[in-house]
Amino acid sequence: MEIYNKLVRDNIPDKIRNNGEEPITRVLDEIEFKKALEAKLGEEYQEVLEATGKDRLKELADMLEVMKYIAILENATLDDVIAIAKEKSLKIGAFDQKIFLERVLTKKEK
Repeated sequence: MEIYNKLVRDNIPDKIRNNGEEPITRVLDEIEFKKALEAKLGEEYQEVLEATGKDRLKELADMLEVMKYIAILENATLDDVIAIAKEKSLKIGAFDQKIFLERVLTKKEK
């Protein structure tokens, strides 16, 4: 028996059954769901860092799916998140110039 204790996509239990195995699952309440989504976001983040090429794009898609449900918990949509990102990009910039801030000299140090 393998123990996972993690949030999975809706069709995963069926895939496990189709493989001749029996998944043991439960439905999370809202508080558990939020915590599980947050943990899943960390898991997906790590997978993005480890992947390359098309696999990286697939992992980014997984991360985006988790972000969608975190937004829903905040009574928003992924479109709302994207709109906020665009607004922030216009207001404080994006990452087009690849600027890396090393340090800031205080007024006294100048």
